[in-house]
Amino acid sequence: MKQLLTNRFFKTWKSLLDIDIQKEFTEIKERTLEPHSSTFYTSVSVMSSSKIEGEQMEVDSFVKHKMLNIEYLPELTEKPNDLYNAYLFAKENKLTEKNFLQAHRHVSAHLLPEAQRGSIRRTEMLVMEHKTGRIQYEAAPLSIVKTEYEKFWQEVEMLLKGELSIDEVFYYAAFIHLVFVKIHPFADGNGRISRLLEKWFLVERLGERAWYIQSEKYYYRNINEYYNNLSRVGLFYEALDYEKSLPFLQMLPKSMTFDK
Repeated sequence: MKQLLTNRFFKTWKSLLDIDIQKEFTEIKERTLEPHSSTFYTSVSVMSSSKIEGEQMEVDSFVKHKMLNIEYLPELTEKPNDLYNAYLFAKENKLTEKNFLQAHRHVSAHLLPEAQRGSIRRTEMLVMEHKTGRIQYEAAPLSIVKTEYEKFWQEVEMLLKGELSIDEVFYYAAFIHLVFVKIHPFADGNGRISRLLEKWFLVERLGERAWYIQSEKYYYRNINEYYNNLSRVGLFYEALDYEKSLPFLQMLPKSMTFDK
């Protein structure tokens, strides 16, 4: 059976890095935090991720909404607040398939009918770019989406238990993000929860300070590069070429250095 989360590109990926992952993460671990830091960083992560999906509210406004209880129109805050609830759930629960499906129920509270929340989609799926409306790629066909999702989770669970260096943790976290969005197992909310899943995996392997990595903000600030790198591996699910994934996989480590 073909492995989804392969280590085949790890050595090349590592040779291309110009970032000392251990050094950068140590700086994050040693950073002085304020009482409001968790709310602030979670708000920035949530709204940055939401902006990637085309939500209208500005990041600064959402931060004020969460930290100062400033009210905005419900149509601006509902879906970001759902994602915020998913992050809070992830912070309080271990990363398991069951908990991940519950997190999707939070994410999709104002995206999908109740029966489709935390459930594998029952239709074919084409993924569109939000700004242009162009087709980005074809997700896993309906005939195999459930099988691919199950295989994906079997591999994630192995990675959660196995011995990994910090470089391998970052490599696999980004690969999990990429493979998940290519499968696109849900009817909606895949992008939002893929970025949460990446972060959640980092936290499971590296500890709570991984929540302070500003990956979502980095992806939003570099949104064209983010979408282009996602598209590099191919248009059709069954013909994806993950050898072309290296530019995408390098974005996660870069997110630790961009906002210094």
